[in-house]
Amino acid sequence: MVKINSDQSNRKKRNSSETNRGLGRYLDEIGNFEPLKPVDEIELACKVKQGDRRALKKLCEANLRFVVSVAKNYQGQGLPLIDLINEGNLGLIKAAERFDETRGFKFISYAVWWIRQSILQALAEHSRIVRLPLNRVGMISKIYRAAEELEGSQERTPNEEELATKLGIKIRDVSDAVRIARRHHSLDAPFRDGEKNSLIHIIEDYGQKSPDKFLMEESLESEIQSALDTLKDRESEVIKMNFGIGREHALTLNEIGEEFNLTRERVRQIKE
Repeated sequence: MVKINSDQSNRKKRNSSETNRGLGRYLDEIGNFEPLKPVDEIELACKVKQGDRRALKKLCEANLRFVVSVAKNYQGQGLPLIDLINEGNLGLIKAAERFDETRGFKFISYAVWWIRQSILQALAEHSRIVRLPLNRVGMISKIYRAAEELEGSQERTPNEEELATKLGIKIRDVSDAVRIARRHHSLDAPFRDGEKNSLIHIIEDYGQKSPDKFLMEESLESEIQSALDTLKDRESEVIKMNFGIGREHALTLNEIGEEFNLTRERVRQIKE
């Protein structure tokens, strides 16, 4: 048995202590960044589109604490917390560079997808790979590509029905492929050589909310409700229907108009 001598043990303790101190200093530093008001967030996002690097820096700095909250939920899976935070910060930067403020989303509700992706990719690279049967690789790859496209456009995890519709196959085929993949394939492992993403990135777990979804809902719930409380009852209902709040799917302007016996244009005016 290999024993760690006292020098090695002391060196490990010093390294651990230095890491903890460094993390503590970092947390103190990011605690000084104030959250942005919605109007400031929109203004910075517009400047980022124009290539303003200072605006990019400010938008990211205001949300660094959220990255830490997400990263903490992935501890104990092979990477130290500081590395998880660094990976999450890379995802935050990607989100800031791609954020479209005209779509009505709060920045962090969009950024959480990129933060999670970056962290999970880093974890996947440190995980043991268990290969899928070759005859299933093609189907899983198609599902992965379709899921990535849908998740990027919808900014949420697609379900099996949506994947089946996009691929023009039966829901059962998607379910079977996913089930077999989960049986033979590590959820944190890449699909194939050179592939960073894994099955855990793209298929929704209906049995349990992911940590980032829970955090996002918890952090935004009071803010959303406070905003809705300032509106008239009908205005509040229109917003809820349009964004799918408290219901399975969002409704189109036409569908909302039918509910209230209003024209599409009138619904749009109420929404705005």
